[in-house]
Amino acid sequence: MKEWYKQSKEELLSNLDSNLDSGLTSNEVNLRLEKYGTNDLKEENKKSFFSKIVAQFSDFLILILIAAAIISVFVGEAQDAMVILAIVIVNAFLGIYQEGRAEKALDALKKMSSPNAKVVRNGSIEVVPANTLVPGDIVALDAGDIIPADLRLMESSNLKIEEASLTGESVPVEKNSNSIFDEEVSLGDRHNMAFMSTAVTYGRGKGIVVGTGHDTEIGKIATMIQSFEDETTPLQKQLNNLGKVLGLATIFICIAVFVIGLLQGREALEMLMVSISLAVAAIPEGLPAIVTIVLAIGMNKMVKRHAIVKKLLAVETLGSTTVICSDKTGTLTQNEMTVVKVFTDGTIIDITGGGYEPSGEFIVDGANIKIEEIGDLQTLLSISALANDASLENADGIFRVIGDPTEGALVTLAGKANIDKDNINKEFPRIEEIPFDSDRKMMTTFHQNYIPGKIVSFTKGAPDIIINRCSRISIDGKVTDFSQNIKNQVLEVNSNFSKDALRVLAFAYKEYNELPNNISPDLNEVDMTFVGLVGMIDPARPEAKDAIAKCKEAGIKTVMITGDYKETAFAIAKELGMADTIDEAMMGEELNKISDEELREVVKDIKVYARVSPEHKVRIVSALKANGEITAMTGDGVNDALALKRADIGVSMGITGTDVAKNTAELILTDDNFASIVSAVEEGRIIYSNIKKFVFFLLSCNIGEIFLVFTSILFNLPVPLLPIQLLWLNLVTDSFPALALGVEKGDPDIMRLSPRNPKEPILNKSMLVGIILQSIAVGGASLLAYKWGLSAYSGDIDKARTITFTALITAELLRAYSSRSQRYTLFKIGFFTNRTLVYGTLFSFVLLLGVLYIPFMQPIFNTFSLGVKDWMAILEYAFIPLIVGELSKLVIKK
Repeated sequence: MKEWYKQSKEELLSNLDSNLDSGLTSNEVNLRLEKYGTNDLKEENKKSFFSKIVAQFSDFLILILIAAAIISVFVGEAQDAMVILAIVIVNAFLGIYQEGRAEKALDALKKMSSPNAKVVRNGSIEVVPANTLVPGDIVALDAGDIIPADLRLMESSNLKIEEASLTGESVPVEKNSNSIFDEEVSLGDRHNMAFMSTAVTYGRGKGIVVGTGHDTEIGKIATMIQSFEDETTPLQKQLNNLGKVLGLATIFICIAVFVIGLLQGREALEMLMVSISLAVAAIPEGLPAIVTIVLAIGMNKMVKRHAIVKKLLAVETLGSTTVICSDKTGTLTQNEMTVVKVFTDGTIIDITGGGYEPSGEFIVDGANIKIEEIGDLQTLLSISALANDASLENADGIFRVIGDPTEGALVTLAGKANIDKDNINKEFPRIEEIPFDSDRKMMTTFHQNYIPGKIVSFTKGAPDIIINRCSRISIDGKVTDFSQNIKNQVLEVNSNFSKDALRVLAFAYKEYNELPNNISPDLNEVDMTFVGLVGMIDPARPEAKDAIAKCKEAGIKTVMITGDYKETAFAIAKELGMADTIDEAMMGEELNKISDEELREVVKDIKVYARVSPEHKVRIVSALKANGEITAMTGDGVNDALALKRADIGVSMGITGTDVAKNTAELILTDDNFASIVSAVEEGRIIYSNIKKFVFFLLSCNIGEIFLVFTSILFNLPVPLLPIQLLWLNLVTDSFPALALGVEKGDPDIMRLSPRNPKEPILNKSMLVGIILQSIAVGGASLLAYKWGLSAYSGDIDKARTITFTALITAELLRAYSSRSQRYTLFKIGFFTNRTLVYGTLFSFVLLLGVLYIPFMQPIFNTFSLGVKDWMAILEYAFIPLIVGELSKLVIKK
């Protein structure tokens, strides 16, 4: 893209072959439409439903199950094959419940484009569809217009454009068509440019189209969103690795058992069925579905905590977050300019209240004051309401500004003193004005009746300029000379306000016996009487400070990335506890001078990035990820979309967020509350912890089953369980307790733990030790029950299998209670505090009784009815894994 902001107006008109007065001809427009295309954002091809289905069947474990089903058909076990395939199909359709592709963001980007534009063509102004604009078109701009394409401004009159959604700038940017830059400047500082989908808030102008569609700044964002591939989350990677390990281990064990059986003289067909049994036993068929269901339950819990999760696996990613990169405007701050300090009569007054709601207190030295106690405060507040073109709108108790946010803050300030803008303007009507412009940096209005028998002009603007144009100062209602000594004192207050990152305005007035005949800045904005200063800021959200403190306690680093100025950004960061010194802040232009490798080192220490572009945000997030950080990025504007897409998890604001940000992000905060991120992180940690619990439970069950079958073959015993019994056990009996483990409340200290290492496998050392212990306990107890059954029933294999089947299920149901925590015993967390688990185990036990005692179920599962003697023996063996599990916690804790 050409650097249009560096070119003069003459160069632009020449390079784009256009005319400022007559514009392009219709023929030229048609030719350029063919060359450049329409002013639209093109979409990438959407992923078909068929391709999504295919993706679901690419999992290694699923392929092994499909192979087992095919073999079952060939050996005449069609019933087993149907059950296995049913599991695979259900899991595939559950898996398709994944959302959040880039095309949604692109749809939103297209909606943001202006539908119509005022353009000069064939020598006259026409209103045309915005998508027909071409480079070289001359576009007219007025307050309220949406910029229809990227423009290089050719004319500007008091022009201000709201660019917060693109650059993060908290106030409208003053534009100047006469500016030319020799060096590269960031988007927010290109004052001679107007960008597609931003809004004109004040003044008027005219610009030449220099970029349409994907050649605009917003188009670059759309293109970059398309270029990012969806990355697998830590949980996806770990479950995929786990699946491969289990799959390879299953194949090895099946081959080993098959060979051992043949060496023992068993028939090949029998050993093939045994191998299928082992494959079924080794693979936790319910695991993929349970992970999906538990994540979905987590999504519902998130909604109650003001967070909407669009992708299931994003729930888990939140729990492993190590860095949260946050936009400032509207995320950490309220995106509402607010006056917080006033200086008049030599007194600094603190103003309470936030946002645009006209309620608050005036405080001096910690005590509330009345307006009349400070002589010139009433005058300053009156100027705030009279020299003002903005207004407040109250919609069901929610106040918003119509007009410039800075002026809105002044209307709000006056409202806190019960000065209504409409009423005071009726009482002291405006009879003339000198509009604000970016060169003078002042605005003046003339009013009747404020001083009886006089005309008064009220001026507000840049402090340094107004102070120099004042010859007198009003102190406690008395006008005196504005000596250099007093001016220095005022300038020092102004400097202190600025150091606190406040936007400062000065106020003055001038009296006339009658309205001057010639009104001009040179005549009327001199020899004025100084009244005071106001300092305003887009204030930090009150709840954000506590949320950041909780992040620190949880070992999560918070970083501010904004398009605003360095001093303003650092002041907010310091107030929130994000940064301590200015050395922890960095400008976007500094990022341009360092390589990606150097940036990887920089991001370890920098907490605040100011005046950054969308590309800078992506580089920062990429550098953090390259350092192994699990990165969350919050934001609400179009400028945040790229980084939201690039981050491990994108978090968008739900109220103030643009459609682009919402559709790109994986998480949307419905209350725009930074504190809700902490709640979401906590929920994510609990969910990941719960996933580990039921993975531990299911794997120790499955490996215990392998131990049982494998040792039986080694001891030359008949196969202790049939494939259909193993399927029932894995899918039905184990699944309900595993689901119940997925809704545990979490350990009480979960938010005082450091973020888990994303490289640490889901099966860490302590978990592997626990699985080995529990597998031996489960398999050993079941093997003892099997031996007892063979002995008690004189080798009746069906009865012995029923005893084994029942003992194994009962042992796993009891052991589920021990799996509720890896660190706390049941005596600590309570035996029945997870009521879902109580209901789940009872339901699974009732299903077991149905298989044992319902006549038509018995031939399907080759079971028989058990007596009291059988149950007494089964319970002796079934309690062994529970006892081993609880004792192991005590040993590990010591």
